[in-house]
Amino acid sequence: MPLAVLDNKIWFPTVDDALADGLLAMGGDLSTERLLAAYRKGIFPWFDGTVPLWWAPNPRFIIFPDELKVSKSMKVLLRKKHFVFTINKAFAEVIHHCKETKREGQQGTWITDDVERAYIELHKLGYAHSAEAWFEGKLVGGLYGIRMGKVFFGESMFSHHSNASKFAFIHYVQQLVKQGVQLIDCQVYTEHLESLGAKMIMRQQFMQLLQHLL
Repeated sequence: MPLAVLDNKIWFPTVDDALADGLLAMGGDLSTERLLAAYRKGIFPWFDGTVPLWWAPNPRFIIFPDELKVSKSMKVLLRKKHFVFTINKAFAEVIHHCKETKREGQQGTWITDDVERAYIELHKLGYAHSAEAWFEGKLVGGLYGIRMGKVFFGESMFSHHSNASKFAFIHYVQQLVKQGVQLIDCQVYTEHLESLGAKMIMRQQFMQLLQHLL
């Protein structure tokens, strides 16, 4: 089946039409309406060029918040309160740091200027959220993503200090549990998140969870 090419109309093919690598469609824009429609359908943007690419991988990398793994060393760090934790205090700074972070195996970043502007707008509208770790008054780690219903769609994180992003992530997951969030979408595999309890589930199960939790 040929790859779907999106136009000005806000629509997406069914996720079952995705290619083997999870690529579902290309084109369209990064309007608030399209981005929210994508997340509701289990789809996310990820690209390093000028044309948006839309993905729905199978299997899907997720964390059930109540299965969060906290290592002994991290428990010690959390007790010592080595960092200061905040939520939504520096969203624009967090996404910008994520944009500037160089990652192993990637030549560039998928967070283009357009992506940065689009998610800042989603933050202003109350959909995109950030969690931050501070050390001596300086932002040293954090993450951001989209919150809809009982689901948090994680997008990216950064760390300029050892364990800062883990600190922010663990604290934020604990807050999400208190708020009734039951699923964290991590999208694609990373060893970092696997160490925190993330695992693969089949796309069909992921879509069933979305339908229930959104």
